[in-house]
Amino acid sequence: MIRLGILGSTRGTNMLTLIEAINKGALSATIEVVISNKSNALILERARNNGLKAEFLNTGDLSRSDYDKQINERLLHYHVDLVVLIGYMRILSPDFVALWNNKVINVHPSLLPAFAGKMDAGVHQAVLDSGIKETGCTIHYVTQQVDAGPIILQKKCEVLVNDTVDSLKHRVQELEGPALVEAIQLIAHRLEM
Repeated sequence: MIRLGILGSTRGTNMLTLIEAINKGALSATIEVVISNKSNALILERARNNGLKAEFLNTGDLSRSDYDKQINERLLHYHVDLVVLIGYMRILSPDFVALWNNKVINVHPSLLPAFAGKMDAGVHQAVLDSGIKETGCTIHYVTQQVDAGPIILQKKCEVLVNDTVDSLKHRVQELEGPALVEAIQLIAHRLEM
């Protein structure tokens, strides 16, 4: 069973999909801790409502590296095997990425390498502006280059003529949770070998 630590700054919708998969026995994992850099992030409330340990770590005046050292201490305290970024709106420090090499995954709302480096609505607007006909989500390992780590898997959806940022975002988000579950299953299977 793989022990997950989640870093999130937003609503944590994909975390709810993970919780559901774990509760149904479809994902052999435990969520050991949910950590946020935002005290009012809905992901913390949702974690607590599901009986999970939820921690706010204040960035204060800390450098990115010093803040990430605090995160590392918390993840080690909970014996985390894999770090999952769910709506985490911070770039991880090179030291943290090196410490957790091939043990941090991210969900990106496009088919990487397309639209790398953008976040949230900015990605979907760029997709619409480009005129492409297909988009989706990518689950990838985090490396020191933003959105450039090895791809674990991708899920695709069509870009419709009448799409707005919100409609496209919603359709891509519907792919993200199941893709994340599948990616974690693949990683857990590799660790068991």
